[in-house]
Amino acid sequence: MHIFLLTNPNPYLNSPPSLRNITNPARSSFSSPIIGATGSPLLPTARPISPCVRALRSEMDLLGDKRSHTMMEYFGKTGADVGDDMAILIAHLEYAFKRIAALVASPYNLELGRRPAHGEVGLSSSGRDAPKPLDIVSNDIILSSLRSSGKVAVMASEEDDLPVWITDDGPFVVVVDPLDGSRNIDVSIPTGTIFGIYNRLEELDHLPIEEKVQLNALQSGSRLVAAGYALYSSATILCLSFGSGTHAFTLDRSTGDFVLTHPCMRIPPRGQIYSVNDARYFDWPNGLRQYIDTVRQGKGQFPKKYSARYICSLVADFHRTLIYGGIAMNPRDHLRLVYEANPLSFLVEHAGGRGSDGKTRILSIQPVELHQRLPLFLGSLDDMHELESYDNIQQKVNPGYEV
Repeated sequence: MHIFLLTNPNPYLNSPPSLRNITNPARSSFSSPIIGATGSPLLPTARPISPCVRALRSEMDLLGDKRSHTMMEYFGKTGADVGDDMAILIAHLEYAFKRIAALVASPYNLELGRRPAHGEVGLSSSGRDAPKPLDIVSNDIILSSLRSSGKVAVMASEEDDLPVWITDDGPFVVVVDPLDGSRNIDVSIPTGTIFGIYNRLEELDHLPIEEKVQLNALQSGSRLVAAGYALYSSATILCLSFGSGTHAFTLDRSTGDFVLTHPCMRIPPRGQIYSVNDARYFDWPNGLRQYIDTVRQGKGQFPKKYSARYICSLVADFHRTLIYGGIAMNPRDHLRLVYEANPLSFLVEHAGGRGSDGKTRILSIQPVELHQRLPLFLGSLDDMHELESYDNIQQKVNPGYEV
């Protein structure tokens, strides 16, 4: 028994865009009806379906049945109701992240990511990292998107000494590290953007701009309404939480859509990986050295030897930890509370983990300045509790190294 396929209809018209570039073996060779000798149109010819077409149809049916939702579909149909204002803001951020992802990957912009010449690396007058051109371009892209959204009153960035007042009636405040790990661009190591979103404090609207812009930006992490990161790597991944679970979307480069690939992420209660710069071992306090020595020998509460995995790119190290479990840490006063520690702690907590400075829950710490630094420990709940059971895990000695 043969199955026949008419060659004139094109079965690929309704296929996913990612499949449209596949050569159609059954494509008709004519675009208009062929007229026979009698003046009547000839019916399209028929032939058996080839095995590749049959397999492709099965794959298309499977994709249709199990198609992942785009981010906008997630907002509108299957996910939590985030409200129109938040959906518009996220759509503009999504556009900014696509532009930064393209910028990071472009060979024509490689020079923007070059590290400064020897002797030029340092801190700005505010204590933040001295910006490099690609950081500034990324910052400008995000600021432009936030302005275009019309939904943001304040933007506070790692690249600016002070928060920026954007519009009086914007309902949200955005804190952001536009391009974390930019020092890795010239060696093609993953980078990322970290951001947090707060509601504007309407009770402060009567204050002068200089005051209300600072107070809006220095909200406690416990007041976050959303947070996320974009990871620029072999795939571009946007991980988000609106306070009811943590979800990750992967950029489909064939359509330009972020597609839900990791719904309701849950960090394992315990991992087998720790992520920290081991080269600083002899500068660590005794408690941290004891913890690391114990778990990598398999003598901790979990009777298996832990492995070290360290990229020195916060978003990349955190993303791996979120999926595989374990702990990502920097034990010295180096990472920023407002736009690094708070957003990532929000994400890990809503995935079932914990964020701490080694003693205190990150989200309970009240910021006192925009570029405030602190130790940061993020990871699996059981691993974090075991780590915090050791006294003295915060590194207070800083010999002056840069990273």
